[in-house]
Amino acid sequence: MSSRGGKKKITKTSRSAKAGVIFPVGRMLRYIRRGLPKYRIGVGAPVYMAAVLEYLTAEILELAGNAARDNKKGRVTPRHILLAIANDEELHQLLRGVTIAAGGVLPNIHPELLSKKRGSKAKLEAVITPPPAKRPKTAKKAALKKLATKKSSRVKRRTATAKATDGSTTAGDPADGFTVLSSKSLFLGQKLNLIHSQITNLAAFDVEGVINPTNADFDLKGDLGGALEKIGGKEFAEAVLELRKSNGPLEVAGAALTSGYGLPAKFVIHCNSPGWGSDKCEEMLDKTVKNCLALADEKKLKSVAFPSIGSGRNGFPKQTAAQLILKAISSYFVTTMSSSIKTVYFVLFDSESIGIYVQEMAKLDAN
Repeated sequence: MSSRGGKKKITKTSRSAKAGVIFPVGRMLRYIRRGLPKYRIGVGAPVYMAAVLEYLTAEILELAGNAARDNKKGRVTPRHILLAIANDEELHQLLRGVTIAAGGVLPNIHPELLSKKRGSKAKLEAVITPPPAKRPKTAKKAALKKLATKKSSRVKRRTATAKATDGSTTAGDPADGFTVLSSKSLFLGQKLNLIHSQITNLAAFDVEGVINPTNADFDLKGDLGGALEKIGGKEFAEAVLELRKSNGPLEVAGAALTSGYGLPAKFVIHCNSPGWGSDKCEEMLDKTVKNCLALADEKKLKSVAFPSIGSGRNGFPKQTAAQLILKAISSYFVTTMSSSIKTVYFVLFDSESIGIYVQEMAKLDAN
């Protein structure tokens, strides 16, 4: 008996599997031939096209997923894709002419429109109250005395802190009070105030959370860290040590929180900002600022005070740090759907930094 001979089964391998991509290489070749019927198509052209499209898709989905996570959503929507593209400089340039269905529009409300009061219509709707009934002379004297004491206490408070935004200085040293150098309304109605003061002067501008730039070991050896430790006292120093033990080393761009204890602020947010020249340092500084704001939102804080976390021992050029940090603060409130934060203070003391940040703040308004 002779055994029957049979053909061996040949398993077909797709061109996508051979190239190591997910997108279909065969379909890409068909599209290229349909669009360019007169040209000869090389073997590598559809592979290259599939790889490029796969990379762009993965990049957009990753950024859109981050936007969805920041907004506490479990599903990526066209709105998240739009925000992801708009907040990435290169993708925004590539897809400038593309319209995303159901993606909405980019928020671009002029600050003057948010801060402008209602005009004559509001005056017409004002409720007219009847004149108060005449009081006895003794009651009138007591009321006048009470009004005089209120007025004098108000004047004292005004001299302690600055209320104007035209760059006028406070009475005395900025260490005792503060001056609002510039102010900007952000997307969700928050105020970004540029302050001339000491960051440790938290009681003057009534802040709930202060940002402390530190390193992976939560050291309080810097100027700000040492000042916070001095004001916060022994309990604050012990809380930082406990955080170091429980949290472990703080990763770059990471943020962790402790109570303020002796400080006027309720909480201190410790962040490990990157050093200038390190890998993706600009991207990591942007991430550091946003992580600090996200942690403040998590604790439902209404106001946060930032120092210049990029410059100083981190070595960032002051101009670069100003551009990155102010842009990160502004874009955070564009990508997040809701926030408990009402005011963000950016506190500066030296004249060089003040000049740079005022200039960059004006550019931010223009954009």
